[in-house]
Amino acid sequence: MKKKLLGKHLPIYLMALPGLLYLFINNYMPMGGLVVAFKNFSAKKGIWGSDWVGLKNFTYLFADAWTITRNTILYNITFIILGNLLAVTIAILLSEIASKKMGKFYQSVILLPHLISWVIISYLVYAFLSADSGFINNTILGLAGKDPISWYNEAKYWPFIIVFVFLWQSTGYSSIVYFATVVGFDKGYYEAAELEGAGPWKKIRYITLPLLKPVIITMVMLAVGRIFYSDFGLFYQIPMNSGAVYSTTNVIDTYVYRGLLQQGNIGMSAAAGLYQSLVGFIVVMTANLLVRKADKENAFF
Repeated sequence: MKKKLLGKHLPIYLMALPGLLYLFINNYMPMGGLVVAFKNFSAKKGIWGSDWVGLKNFTYLFADAWTITRNTILYNITFIILGNLLAVTIAILLSEIASKKMGKFYQSVILLPHLISWVIISYLVYAFLSADSGFINNTILGLAGKDPISWYNEAKYWPFIIVFVFLWQSTGYSSIVYFATVVGFDKGYYEAAELEGAGPWKKIRYITLPLLKPVIITMVMLAVGRIFYSDFGLFYQIPMNSGAVYSTTNVIDTYVYRGLLQQGNIGMSAAAGLYQSLVGFIVVMTANLLVRKADKENAFF
């Protein structure tokens, strides 16, 4: 029986083999290098010959642990909530557009920011926020009779700027994922609802959102798994690495990067990666457990 099953599924195993090999080589083989997190790495001595330092590399990471961990977690929670909420809203609005040409036009408009690299986006943001020649200072605040603001020296504004730029850059792609799901729903549900006298809001509430729930849970779970990671370009390029706004823009990834630039200690980077991976694993397992208790069918495992 086992031989028959193996022969039956052999083509599938062969198709999966390249992906499995890539996963093993790219994700599992390098795990042996985690030992660097506990060593004072020296290129001359190599990974195994370098001196052990125990948890010393982690002490650097936890020197400003509260600030960088707080920023990383709060930003990612905000991104998850607002990003998915906005993406679902846009996807539903796109599905309601009668003209396919208009739908394609709106798709291209919201996808455009996602296709632009962080380097270009950072210059666009700078064009708006520059103290001397920025659009906001010279046009909006000038017309309103307000004094110009030195945006890159005022940390209090950056949580709003970071969130806005992230949503502008990422919502397009996320909304298309949801939109592709919505257009695949059986139209019979909506036709039956119309016969029963249901309006647009009731169809969204009782048909679209319940059918979208598994996809929303999957997207949220994938984002939760990287809640201790940050988009380096967003937090480094957009604020132009301004030291005056570190209190609200410094996250784990930028903190480690700056530490490497100053000290060149590879062990610190390995320690940060191990810390992020372990905590991310714990968060994913916890989130999956909560989802499993609330709705067993939509849990990952």
